[in-house]
Amino acid sequence: MTNLPLFLAQAQSAPTGTAALMQLAPLALLMAAMYFLVFAPQRKKQKAHDKMLTELKSGDEVITSGGIYGTITSVKDDRFVIRIGENNKIEVGKGFISTVVTKADAA
Repeated sequence: MTNLPLFLAQAQSAPTGTAALMQLAPLALLMAAMYFLVFAPQRKKQKAHDKMLTELKSGDEVITSGGIYGTITSVKDDRFVIRIGENNKIEVGKGFISTVVTKADAA
């Protein structure tokens, strides 16, 4: 019986209506900040990388994500053939091209 007044006191102090929304406001602000600081810039960077991959053509000098420098000799559906030496060619998946060193048009 001694716990009944304590239970009733706790029940009366429980958040209701706008008080409950005010407790969720910091969480909502944290989620919005997380979106604008992390997810939106990452999506923008991914779109720029995808655009760069679609614009690559034969003659462009590229760097792979593994650090290999080479020149694209042909473009296939899902990969590039890259010349990395005089008589050395490798096939690299499109997703593994990290940057373009020089474009064929600029040369």
